[in-house]
Amino acid sequence: MAIFSANLEDLRELYVDQLRHLYSVETQLTEALPKMAEAATDTQLKQAFTTHLQETRQHVVRLEKILGKTGQSVDAKKSKGMATLITEGEEIIKNAKDHAVRDAGLILAAQRAEHYEMASYGALRNWAQILGEDQAAQMLDETLREEGHADHLLTEISMSANPRAHKAA
Repeated sequence: MAIFSANLEDLRELYVDQLRHLYSVETQLTEALPKMAEAATDTQLKQAFTTHLQETRQHVVRLEKILGKTGQSVDAKKSKGMATLITEGEEIIKNAKDHAVRDAGLILAAQRAEHYEMASYGALRNWAQILGEDQAAQMLDETLREEGHADHLLTEISMSANPRAHKAA
């Protein structure tokens, strides 16, 4: 899917289009996170991926509710941006022979995805507020906070994982 679909006439159409985009992002992550958890060797990192998978499933449910209230179908087109980020993470899993190096790479891959999501959720929350979609704005803000927390947790884990990766060299 292109970041912007053709024939977007106004902010509401852009909003719905990008909600569908985020729905694709989150559904792709529900498939990628178990693979990342399996590939991780750091216990905290494994747990972070497992916990975030549960949150991501809730993000999917929230987006379904928000899209349902717009009167539009969920009908997501595949997010090429997230597909690329996931592919890059898969390459790290495949190519990093040392466990500590793989964990450091997985943290990087996960944080790339988190930042991609945070940018999208922040914009959509603001658009929902402008459009008078207060309940949707609250749900999007809740997800944005959870994504920020996941990113913060990954940063904390990296403080011990990255030095281990350096020692592996």
